[in-house]
Amino acid sequence: MKLSIGIVGLPNVGKSTLFKALTKQEVNIANYPFATIDPNVGVVSVPDERLIKLGELSDSKKVIPAVVEFHDIAGLVRGASKGEGLGNQFLTHIREVDAICTVLRCFESSDITHVENTVHPIRDLEIVNTELIFKDLDTVEKRLSSAAKEARSGEKDAIAECKELEIIKSGLERGELVRQITTDTKYHKQLNLLTAKQQLFLLNGTESDVSDELKVMIKKLDADYVIYNLSLSDIDLSKLIQKAYEVLDLISFFTTGEDESRAWTIHSGAKAPEAAGVIHTDFEEKFIRAEVIQWDKLLESSGWSAAKQKGWLRLEGKEYVIQDGDVMVIRHG
Repeated sequence: MKLSIGIVGLPNVGKSTLFKALTKQEVNIANYPFATIDPNVGVVSVPDERLIKLGELSDSKKVIPAVVEFHDIAGLVRGASKGEGLGNQFLTHIREVDAICTVLRCFESSDITHVENTVHPIRDLEIVNTELIFKDLDTVEKRLSSAAKEARSGEKDAIAECKELEIIKSGLERGELVRQITTDTKYHKQLNLLTAKQQLFLLNGTESDVSDELKVMIKKLDADYVIYNLSLSDIDLSKLIQKAYEVLDLISFFTTGEDESRAWTIHSGAKAPEAAGVIHTDFEEKFIRAEVIQWDKLLESSGWSAAKQKGWLRLEGKEYVIQDGDVMVIRHG
């Protein structure tokens, strides 16, 4: 499965700098708003020491990590939901990604302008989320208008949809994000609402730049954060990528052999046939069973043959729930 994350935030907060550090690509970094007009897209390998060790164990010709697709999206400004700045483009591009990484500038610098003239990350957070809420409210109201017409004819599905959308509309009007509103997700998922997406915050600065008030506010949003000083020349962003996995409730499982060792991404709680389908779409329907062992036990046994002799290799059926770090051989018809 492909995981895509949109890097968003106000202009000049470090979005393109982050993208460059992640992907090692040259992008247009400038000290003025809207230096990024079309979203730059880069594919980043997910760092995983387990995969490297499995590749060494199997003497694999290729080692293929899981990947995350990062989209560097044009800067948002106050009023974007009404078309200010590059608002329409910005919000359309966010709709295309799985999750949002919101960059907040926490450091002071007279050399870098701020679109709001002062550095105030809590205000900036509120601007970003308010614009997302306004856009979702517009989307919900339009769909609610159509669903209401269908509901008047007595269509049960439309009646149920109206009830859900009314709950979401009320929550958005109170300033809540969709992911904080308790509803049946059947209908709003079809709308791909922006505030339903999981959100991770990158706080651009040092620990001393980040207030406790900001940390508490982020936690109240059912979100998480990482702190990075993006002005440094050499940044280890593995924590950000791993945190993105946690936020989206994703895990990795592995296949390994002489030809290749590979990491695969799947949602936590997925069963064995779904994992087989990630490897190849035909494998899910034709799934018979899986041979499974945890990666560290396979390393400890020094290979598949020894693992079988020790009784560490398990045969699992269709109801088996994949665990992070499983190494699998899929048997299919």
